[in-house]
This record gives sequence, structure tokens and C-alpha cells, in this order.
Amino acid sequence: MKITPYSLGALLLPLLALPAPTPAVAHPTPVAAHHRHSAAAISAFLTSFYGHHGPSDLDRELRISQQLKDKQAHTPLSDVLLCAQNEPEDIAIGTVTVAQAAGVGWATVTTHWGDDRTDTFTAYVRLDSRPIKLDDVICAG
Repeated sequence: MKITPYSLGALLLPLLALPAPTPAVAHPTPVAAHHRHSAAAISAFLTSFYGHHGPSDLDRELRISQQLKDKQAHTPLSDVLLCAQNEPEDIAIGTVTVAQAAGVGWATVTTHWGDDRTDTFTAYVRLDSRPIKLDDVICAG
């Protein structure tokens, strides 16, 4: 059998009638990753979490990351959530900054002590944590 350009076209014609395969839709990130906490939500969380004198035992159990639980276990003489050894007289939460690309939000937390002394530290929250949790604390000094 001699193959001519016309016979090749005749062979391809039935293939062209077949439906084209549907390309798979690729999702660059999981659907759950689209949920991001806002600065307002992080501020409300930190204000509730720290209150006026520090987090409750229940907050310490349910509202912090495993990383912070491990950090506290390795630092038994200091409260890593307050960067202190005692309970402060009052706590104030500063303005929350959100870095979408880094997936984290943070605020400066100021603790007030009896002798008009203050200390500060930075509290971090992952934007995609479900439920919202304190992820890390970095003491100022």
C-alpha cells in the first residue's frame, strides 16, 4: 500500500473527531491555605489571649503551638509566653503587622510592672492556623 499525503489525512480525520482530553486544573495552594487571619483578628486574639495579667492555664494548653509548648518545657524557670518570671500588673498589645508572603502576623506586647517598669516582646501568629494560635514569642532582651 502506497501512503500519500491524502491517505494520511484520511487516517487522522477520525482522530480529530475525538474529544480533546480535559487538562487537570492545578491548584497552586490547598484550598484551606486561602484562609488567612487579618490584622484585626490577630489583635483580637492576642488581646483575649494575654488579657491583663497573662494567659490562663486553658489558653496555655489550647491556644499555643507545639513549638511554644516545647520551648516552655525546656525553659522551666521562666514563662516564655510573657518573657518573665512573674505575673505583670498589666499587658498592652501594640499594632499588628501582617506579612502575607511570610504567612505570619505579629505585634509588640508590652508588660507593665509595679515600679513603672515595662518590658516588651514580640508575639507571632501563623496566618493559616486553624484555630488561631500563638506560634512563637521572641523576648526583647
